[in-house]
Amino acid sequence: MMTRRGIWWGLGSVLVMLVAVGVAFYQQQMQQASGEPRGGPIELPSTEGDFSLSQLEDDQLAVVFFGYTWCPDVCPMSLAVVRQVMGQLSPEQRRRVVPLMISLDPERDTLARLEEYLAFFGDGFIGATASPEVLAPLADRYGVVWRKVETPDSAMAYTIDHSASLFLVDRDGEIRRRVLHSPTSGPLQAALEKALMEG
Repeated sequence: MMTRRGIWWGLGSVLVMLVAVGVAFYQQQMQQASGEPRGGPIELPSTEGDFSLSQLEDDQLAVVFFGYTWCPDVCPMSLAVVRQVMGQLSPEQRRRVVPLMISLDPERDTLARLEEYLAFFGDGFIGATASPEVLAPLADRYGVVWRKVETPDSAMAYTIDHSASLFLVDRDGEIRRRVLHSPTSGPLQAALEKALMEG
């Protein structure tokens, strides 16, 4: 009887510890996600050569999205929203907007892969990526929470869990607007129109 009680106490202790660790991880992720993104420079190898926000003209904005090409739902939906909004802009407005996808999966997302993938969404889309050591502080500055999740039973082997905001960023790395993920184009359209009117 004492042995069984000891086993149950042991199992209970392990369960409490696992729950505590899980809660701590969740709180840490939520704290990072809820923190105000600082933005800042983006300088990465891209499908258009070396990309830097400083290359933008004074009246241009980048629509920055962090994701990966193997993403089954959120990424293609977000990029489709950007494509839809781009299609609703005037030619002059389109000139002022540079869609930029930063891949959080450099292991699989080569620049060639990014170029092929983004071609489905429009000619003006730029893809960029770098090593995890470069991506980690960049994602942190933009308040992006991400982690690799092993899926051994899947043909993909792993997925990338990540937050999915869109950022309207100027050439100085200032975030003009942060647009939360939406399956519809309304929020991005409204934010972009206001940001473009502000110059």
